Amino acid sequence: MNINELKDGLRKVEVEGVVVEMSDERQVNLRAGGTAQVRDVSLKDASGSVALTIWDEQISKVKVGSVCKIENGYTSTFKGVLHLQTGKYGSMKVDGQ
Repeated sequence: MNINELKDGLRKVEVEGVVVEMSDERQVNLRAGGTAQVRDVSLKDASGSVALTIWDEQISKVKVGSVCKIENGYTSTFKGVLHLQTGKYGSMKVDGQ
């Protein structure tokens, strides 16, 4: 799937792109209790770009220029911006890892 085909509410998304920008890492409170580290990155392919939300251990695997492949991801809109996430059942492979 190309990034420009993504829209709100998709499930079982498979997409690959290059990280071109990264936000600062931040800590968030979880509904179930506890905290997590989160960071938004801009994932780009030849068709466009999307905000990819990465969590905890994923953060250390990604840098600008990394090629990321998302499998079984999902999309949602937060504050008017389309976000791609791996969620509980998805996965992210980075630069052949």
